[in-house]
Amino acid sequence: MSDQVFIFIALGLYFAAMIFIGFLAFRRTKDHEDYMLGGRDLPPWVAALSAGASDMSGWLVMGLPGAIYLSGLIEAWIAVGLTIGAYLNWLLVAPRLRAYTQVSRNSITVPSFFENRLRDSSRLLRILAGVVILVFFTLYISSGMVAGGVFFESSFNSDYLLGMVLVAGVTLLYTLFGGFLGASFTDVVQGLMMLIALIVVPVSAIIAIGGFGEMAAAIDELAPNHLSLIGGTALTGGVVLTIVSGLAWGLGYFGQPHIIVRFMALRSPREAKSARRIGMTWMIISLIGAVFSGLVGIAYMAHQGIDLTNSETVVLVMAQTLLHPFVAGLVLAAVLAAIMSTISSQLIVASSALVEDLFKVVRKEPSPRLLVILGRSTVLGVGIIAALLALVPNDTILGLVSFAWAGFGAAFGPLILLSLFWRRLTNWGALAGMFVGAAGVFVFKAIWPDLYELLPGFICAMIVAIVVSLLTHREGSERQNEILQEFTDTGTLLTVNGVGRGARTDRMTP
Repeated sequence: MSDQVFIFIALGLYFAAMIFIGFLAFRRTKDHEDYMLGGRDLPPWVAALSAGASDMSGWLVMGLPGAIYLSGLIEAWIAVGLTIGAYLNWLLVAPRLRAYTQVSRNSITVPSFFENRLRDSSRLLRILAGVVILVFFTLYISSGMVAGGVFFESSFNSDYLLGMVLVAGVTLLYTLFGGFLGASFTDVVQGLMMLIALIVVPVSAIIAIGGFGEMAAAIDELAPNHLSLIGGTALTGGVVLTIVSGLAWGLGYFGQPHIIVRFMALRSPREAKSARRIGMTWMIISLIGAVFSGLVGIAYMAHQGIDLTNSETVVLVMAQTLLHPFVAGLVLAAVLAAIMSTISSQLIVASSALVEDLFKVVRKEPSPRLLVILGRSTVLGVGIIAALLALVPNDTILGLVSFAWAGFGAAFGPLILLSLFWRRLTNWGALAGMFVGAAGVFVFKAIWPDLYELLPGFICAMIVAIVVSLLTHREGSERQNEILQEFTDTGTLLTVNGVGRGARTDRMTP
């Protein structure tokens, strides 16, 4: 058989497995809460791998290695920032959010949690949060579809449009029917595939070159500045901004709905600890593999005499030239896994934003059957809009992802932290902070392009939310007493679950 046949067999098996998992999840999905949150019954290993796979997307195996290939280890500050942010997210946010969303009227989405937590009778907070999710996730999902098109274009000299439509179609199919469980269990398989690929490809390339010494010597000759964490130059203002911008990626974790919804779906708050250990192990190994893939790609391309026209395809090219065609097909399937796992998770959250957070504002008591139908219809609708946006890509994969990541991080990140750990946050403070964070990323991207827009957007949103809350806080009202009681009940639930941090946060000064 030809090499292409082996590769297509591997990809066919992968697609079939994803659709089969989606079918099994469909049979376990009985109502709207199952479709949106898996009935709050995710084991810690599923939550951990699902959060990681839905987080990393195509940028882990295409965007980040491509950035390292072009600019060197100075781009690795993104990986450092993400690692710190993910650890703090699992440590601080995961157990308390799982407990708080249960206590606060069984909230199953991020916007509904904000509304219930802050007793926002105006419904404006829920509506704005739903709109923010729809806008930024449509852009985020579009970036994944762009990655799918680039994948097929570079791997098979195929048409970009054909590849984009194929990736979008299969992902829509298993997400449409499998819902949250389908997305989560396919994420587990996809996460493991990504991990293996990011170990096998760089290790194989290093062996082919002749070892670490040969790799380092080749990089030092071809691109000496690439081995420096500051770009091989003096620590100038521009370099400092690059490092700060890379580290600022970690702030985004606190506000990513497709990641923190996995915390809400855990079986209990105490399982956040074991999930954190599994998730962080997966993440650190995967990020190291991605960084090494970009670095070794510099030496390997020169060794093979390959002129790489698109740096974001470095892992794809190495896999196809290094490995047996069937194994290379599995690696290419892992790249697709990175892309599709994120698209599926984001489709579910976008669907929940429209159905749970916007439709329910208009219609108070829709039937469970209608909610499931609307949820699936929204998955299809958002997917089609994102695909239309992806028809003519106007940015790199990393560029598209970074803007959507900044939008969620600045709009939701400060509010998640304040909601969980500060009693005096008000609905008006949250509304003002969310608006400033979402609008801020557009403004700062335009006026300060050298600094990642997430950082100033996050800081401004946090300050505005605190100031407005202090101005609008009213002690002693019935609504405030209910909020304080839920804050206390959350700490009690955490203590019962053996999460010591819950007892301390319960005694925070109002």
